[in-house]
Amino acid sequence: MDERKLQILGAIVEDYVSTREPVGSKSLLDRHDLGVSAATVRNDMSVLEEEGLIAQPHTSAGRVPTDKGYRTFVDQIAQVKPLSGPERRAIESFLADAGDLDDLLERTVRMLAQLTHQVALIQYPVRRQATVRHIELVRVAETMLLLVLITESGRVDQRTIGLAAPRSIEFYEQLRGTLHAAAIGRQVTDLADALDTLVAASSPEDRASVAEVVDALRVMLDARREERLVMAGTANLARAALDRTRDVEPLLDVLEEHLVLLRLLADFSPEPGGVEVRIGEEIRGVAFQRAALVGAGYGESSHLAILGPSRMDYVHGISSVHALARYISRFIP
Repeated sequence: MDERKLQILGAIVEDYVSTREPVGSKSLLDRHDLGVSAATVRNDMSVLEEEGLIAQPHTSAGRVPTDKGYRTFVDQIAQVKPLSGPERRAIESFLADAGDLDDLLERTVRMLAQLTHQVALIQYPVRRQATVRHIELVRVAETMLLLVLITESGRVDQRTIGLAAPRSIEFYEQLRGTLHAAAIGRQVTDLADALDTLVAASSPEDRASVAEVVDALRVMLDARREERLVMAGTANLARAALDRTRDVEPLLDVLEEHLVLLRLLADFSPEPGGVEVRIGEEIRGVAFQRAALVGAGYGESSHLAILGPSRMDYVHGISSVHALARYISRFIP
């Protein structure tokens, strides 16, 4: 496709995103310095329509981009453009105050949703969320023990254990040291055999007391095996939709299914430092036929993305996703 037709396609995408109205040749000439006659614009629009890049939704109406048109636009026109100075400073200021990983990711999705006016999604770093940093045992009553688990993400989980076979404070201090030796620095998915061995190696008189602590720890570790997702900006869907029934409701149903969204993010394979865009049928699932997903990787095998209608501002969306992925990659190897 020649450069002039690409320019016209880009102008149609830009105007349709901003106005939500089909775009005609006259409005293109009024809004853009195309440097050609009205007849040339009409002829080029006819060619774009024949190639399936734009369509006429109603008789005598203007044209709107198709999914194929958006794809061509993204592949050949949309580039990663630097965010403005105020936008960069806002990102750095807002995220620099994050206290831990949970706070950083919460702030990231809120900022991404605000910048793009889409739904923002971020997948927890798999290794960071599942590596044990510290285990604490505190006897808070004669028959009650507090078990504390801290992983590399900085998240703290607590569980109170009702002791059927209570032991001394010294016993639990020694058990804490044994648990540390078995678990610290290891992935939660790697601990099953080590915990089995720990219980089996206990003396017969200690085994019941050790087992009740280990069983409680297993429950907490199992909860950490689950991949986590943080999301913000769901209300942006309603604001962006042209047709609530067709555009919003199918996506709202999917947003309730975090497992589906995690699979979508796991399917991303952008080039290092790059951004990947999937439009319409390129995304698995009927609910996404009128949607687009723009994502980038950060850290190790983790992704963030924006999800919204296919009629989205791809240039700004790509730039925002790219900038935030690069920023949080500084903190998450």
